[in-house]
Amino acid sequence: MALSDIDQTLLESCLARKPRAWENFVDRFSGLVIHVVNHTARSRSLMLTAADREDLVSEVFVAILDNDMAILRRFRGSSSLATYLTVIARRIIVRRLLAGRHEQASGEGVEAVDGAASAEQRITDRDQVDRMLEQLDGPDADIVRLYHLEGRTYQEISRVVNMPLGSIGPALTRARAKLRGAHQLG
Repeated sequence: MALSDIDQTLLESCLARKPRAWENFVDRFSGLVIHVVNHTARSRSLMLTAADREDLVSEVFVAILDNDMAILRRFRGSSSLATYLTVIARRIIVRRLLAGRHEQASGEGVEAVDGAASAEQRITDRDQVDRMLEQLDGPDADIVRLYHLEGRTYQEISRVVNMPLGSIGPALTRARAKLRGAHQLG
């Protein structure tokens, strides 16, 4: 599919830096970029927080703006603008997610979803969380409180308790095991 008249006009307006052109561009293609972010993360078994998703979408649009909109200037019109932007967005997102996996190994970045992590769910019963907290102390109690009561992400918890990101999931699993063990004894 070739470049539509609407997209041609929008592209020309952006490159000419006409008033509201960039806002119109973002309005038109933000849904597409969000879809590409979600699809790319899912295809790599990554779970994104809302903040991660927003950051990735922003990175795509910032990359489009970089170097006087060089990405848009390179567009030759041999496909639809949406197809071109999908490919561009996917490349940017994959690059960022790969960098995020590297950061994750050092304690930062996007949370990977594996069999154990995807099976974990937040405990929404306040009484159950309070019982867990009675049996825990120190960092384990802080982690349970931050995750189950405050709804924090593993990344946020890692920063607050100054613990590697990869240790947060196992700490939550140990806390749940303690709770199950206490129920079996009682």
